[in-house]
Amino acid sequence: MASASSLWLLALAFLPGSCLALALGHVDPPAPLPLVIWHGMGVFGFPRCPGESSHICDFIRKTLNAGAYNKAIQERLVQAEYWHDPIKEDVYRNHSIFLADINQERSINESYKKNLMALKKFVMVKFLNDSIVDPVDSEWFGFYRSGQAKETIPLQESTLYTQDRLGLREMDKAGRLVFLGLEGDHLQLPEEWFYAHIIPFLE
Repeated sequence: MASASSLWLLALAFLPGSCLALALGHVDPPAPLPLVIWHGMGVFGFPRCPGESSHICDFIRKTLNAGAYNKAIQERLVQAEYWHDPIKEDVYRNHSIFLADINQERSINESYKKNLMALKKFVMVKFLNDSIVDPVDSEWFGFYRSGQAKETIPLQESTLYTQDRLGLREMDKAGRLVFLGLEGDHLQLPEEWFYAHIIPFLE
């Protein structure tokens, strides 16, 4: 049976990102926590219209990109907080008020790293037919190779990992990163799959 604190942390992982930022940055866990599920490296595409799929979708992506880092939009739209432009990484790092901060892409906040590394397991679920998150690889902390928006690289080839800015490399080498793949669209977790693959980490 999962503990109440375990279920609280799992529920928190599905809330908008700023809630998770509070958990990582300001909660000092008294003991190793069991699990978190987190979308990692951001999005660069409109839901159900990935930019690389057509000229129209690419035009929509570029249009969204033009306003995504406006301060008022960043402060009012959770979706904008997850926008990550791989072509203009400097703009992203300088103007993203949430994602660039929580992923340690501007500076190192040791409390983020310490609290994330307090997890016994960091479980990442990729929804293999996800039509909302673009690129889907970001659900396993992969993302577009910097400077373009077609080729993706896995977590292990990212600066976040090679410089170990969040402690993910150390956790990986200790066997504490778990990568799960699930057929289905965004957050479509069948109950039987959830009980078979997620609940054991909470027990």
